Amino acid sequence: VYRLKAKNPNKFIGINGGIQSLEEALQHIEHVDGAMLGRAAYHTPGILAGVDATFYGDKPKTFDFAALIDAMADYAARHIDGGGRLGHVTRHMVGLFHGLPGARRYRQILSTDATRPGAGPDVLKAAFAAVDFSGTDAEAA
Repeated sequence: VYRLKAKNPNKFIGINGGIQSLEEALQHIEHVDGAMLGRAAYHTPGILAGVDATFYGDKPKTFDFAALIDAMADYAARHIDGGGRLGHVTRHMVGLFHGLPGARRYRQILSTDATRPGAGPDVLKAAFAAVDFSGTDAEAA
């Protein structure tokens, strides 16, 4: 990919595949125009919280987990009211708190309770309650 960019300096050339961290993406940006996180962003979405600080030098932001909990519970309720199931929403949230204390229990709740027929936003709130946000730069629920 680096050679392709060197041969085509006026074209946008991005790299995709196997990038696991923002630091790794930053190294690639020295040689190409863009770097795609792909699976890393899906499996550990918290990685995206550091993009602005890593790439643009912005001050790291605090994250309001209480607002996230409320927003996701509301979204899940609307999805269920529209005929969907909670598992349709939560399957994309499994890696959200990767590395935090309680993340394993969070994943267990989402993987078991959220997939049961009739599961509602209360299951999502129970999963969030399993996570310990005290060691983060965040406003915890």
